[in-house]
Amino acid sequence: MFHGLADVVVMDSPSRAHFLENLKPGGKYAGIVGTYRHNVSADHIGIFDKEIVDALAAAGLKWIAHNGAGYDQIDVAACKEKGIIVSNTPGAVDDATATTALYLMISALRQYSKAERDARAGLWKSQLESGNAHDLTGRTLAILGLGGIGMRLAELAHAFPMRIVYHNRGKVEDTPEWCEYFPAEKLDEMLAQTDVLSVHVPLRKDTEGLVGESMIRKLKKGAVIVNTARGKVIDEEAMIRALEDGHLGAIGLDVYPDEPKINPRFFDFPNATLLPHMGTETCDSQKKMEIRALTNLSDFLTKGKGNDIVPELV
Repeated sequence: MFHGLADVVVMDSPSRAHFLENLKPGGKYAGIVGTYRHNVSADHIGIFDKEIVDALAAAGLKWIAHNGAGYDQIDVAACKEKGIIVSNTPGAVDDATATTALYLMISALRQYSKAERDARAGLWKSQLESGNAHDLTGRTLAILGLGGIGMRLAELAHAFPMRIVYHNRGKVEDTPEWCEYFPAEKLDEMLAQTDVLSVHVPLRKDTEGLVGESMIRKLKKGAVIVNTARGKVIDEEAMIRALEDGHLGAIGLDVYPDEPKINPRFFDFPNATLLPHMGTETCDSQKKMEIRALTNLSDFLTKGKGNDIVPELV
């Protein structure tokens, strides 16, 4: 994609110090104008915090093409201050993440995760009670954040059929008539009717701990929480308390506050379905994400501007 368009330099720094040193004049990365970023880079150089952003700006960087819908590993405010544009890959992740949420919801309601563990342990169905399992048909799915992923999950779940309700900062235009909107003043009313709460809000300062003690306790007793967004959007301790006292019937999690660590207390709950952030882990979605991110970078180089600029910078 970049042959004849730009010199491509591979980021192979083993540490943050090495990366920062090579952004300086004469270094390997000096003079870069755009970069393609994947979260795996954080394993070597850490997140794109203010220190990294300032060094990138000093080296001449103008565009960060992030591979992923969520971009909480990038200090967007620091980028804005330095005149660096950040793009992400909305849409490319919708199907894979929505099907992950669908699996978590089905598993939580039907006890499939525990059933598989018991089957592998040679226990057959001796540890399961049908009274703890529920059909999806006719139940109410509440979607917190009706973006592309949330809408795709709504479409999939509607087929059972489930009743679909949602809360968003504002009513989403062009939603189907079966998608019921609950504004902020009616949020408590929505929670009281919810069998499954699926979380799809981005992680920002104002959404950290959004699903906390108050919101969880307003869910009907026995409700299920599914999270494929970011771990810190939910107050983990409040969720654990609700599992311990039976207010929550089950949970399905793909994301955690301190990845790759998972709170070991979750392993004690037979009604917890846990995945290691598998949301976009398909070859199809990874390819779509890579091409979309790289196209944004290519458009910047050829046209002066790419697409998918994050909302804070529009």
